[in-house]
Amino acid sequence: MTQSIFQAAPLLITMLSVPLLGEKVGWRRWIAIFVGLFGVMLIIDPTHVQFDWELMFPITATVMFAFYAIATRAVSKTDTSMTSFFYTGVGGATVLTLVGVFHMEPIAPHDWPWMAALCACGMASHYCLIRAYDILEAVEVQPLTYLQLVIGALIAVIVFNENLTWNIIAGASIVVAAGLFSMFRERMRSKRLS
Repeated sequence: MTQSIFQAAPLLITMLSVPLLGEKVGWRRWIAIFVGLFGVMLIIDPTHVQFDWELMFPITATVMFAFYAIATRAVSKTDTSMTSFFYTGVGGATVLTLVGVFHMEPIAPHDWPWMAALCACGMASHYCLIRAYDILEAVEVQPLTYLQLVIGALIAVIVFNENLTWNIIAGASIVVAAGLFSMFRERMRSKRLS
């Protein structure tokens, strides 16, 4: 459910990119945004879930990521990708060290290679995300993040042996379709302008 809630981030980013970055979003893409949001709500299935305060964590993470993406796009006009990458890494490491030092547990020697791989993959993906915001508009980058939902569902089924319910499958299909439509509309707009 956390991953499903986080899928609202592209919708928030696209909505926020209009007032905060001055990017253009046509009426068809607004419809796609709201259809995608409906798909996320279908996945969450609010009719069968009693509100739990723990849901505020993924909701807050979604809002914070949306503002992070907008800020990354805004500073990409003046800063290089490496500058953004450096300050994001230093800021994140500082905050997580201050929090993590109180919850630290010893790491087994055989887990260190996995930790190194996790760090390398995280750094590479974070740099690629910053670089994407440097090159493209936020509304062009965000539809690709809908793939997280599909990949997350596959990992849940294959690795954690979870069952996918009808509402998760239907909602994921709606979210991915809305994201792909949004990407398609952006490409059409770009071709018309060039």
